[in-house]
Amino acid sequence: MKRKIITIDEKKCNGCGVCASGCPEGALQIINGKARLVSELFCDGLGACIGTCPQGAITIEERDAEPYDEAKVMENIVKHGTATILAHLAHLKEHNQIEYLTQALNFLRRKKIEVNFETGNSAKECGCPGLKVMDLRRSETSKFDRDVPSQSELGNWPIQLQLINSLAPYFKNADVVIAADCAPFAYANFHNRFLKGRVPIILCPKLDRTIDAYVEKLAELFKNNEIKSLTLVHMEVPCCFGLVKIVEEAIRRSGKNMITKEYTISLKGKVI
Repeated sequence: MKRKIITIDEKKCNGCGVCASGCPEGALQIINGKARLVSELFCDGLGACIGTCPQGAITIEERDAEPYDEAKVMENIVKHGTATILAHLAHLKEHNQIEYLTQALNFLRRKKIEVNFETGNSAKECGCPGLKVMDLRRSETSKFDRDVPSQSELGNWPIQLQLINSLAPYFKNADVVIAADCAPFAYANFHNRFLKGRVPIILCPKLDRTIDAYVEKLAELFKNNEIKSLTLVHMEVPCCFGLVKIVEEAIRRSGKNMITKEYTISLKGKVI
């Protein structure tokens, strides 16, 4: 069957093993110094390992693969104890995989394995904090940020990386800000702090399926234009750090020597 499943770029993988430890399903192992997908049956294709890879070596592709089997996954997971079970259950819940979650819980009931799923600190162990449900609304009496601009500082269009023209005239001698597309929503003062006087480019390093094309487009943009400054803004969740890897690889391919400034935005809208 054709479904979403991870793929590993062996040239980028340095065998650090972070992805394997972040995959409670047990689909990844380090073999001969490289991360390997050892079982298509165990890979749910949700990409929890993407955000843990410091080299940006893991992506999701859609191809023919064996169907994911929750029962076989659970047989493997229960061998590793309660913490791994909780991490897997949270992983399914946070990705809204209700059918698989139900199958997993039914498996535990059949095996008479008791876990305190509702109260366990499973979300933290899962490695998917970007999907953790949180209510961040402030009370009506909260003070507003007086530095938030009253008008847009957007000076060009389009801004999504898939749509931009790398030869657009506004990139000549430009100060460029490349942002993960959640960052402007999380940080209220984004226009005044990061956008004013800069040419913006936005992308999602986790959900967009054109990462390789992004690297090539950015490399072309850097090669064809004298960029005065390059600012990167992304969220604090692990998957969002992939933006840095994309830009670093694009700079390498462009042959340019560029210095970047990197800013991380917390889920509560603060620069950290």
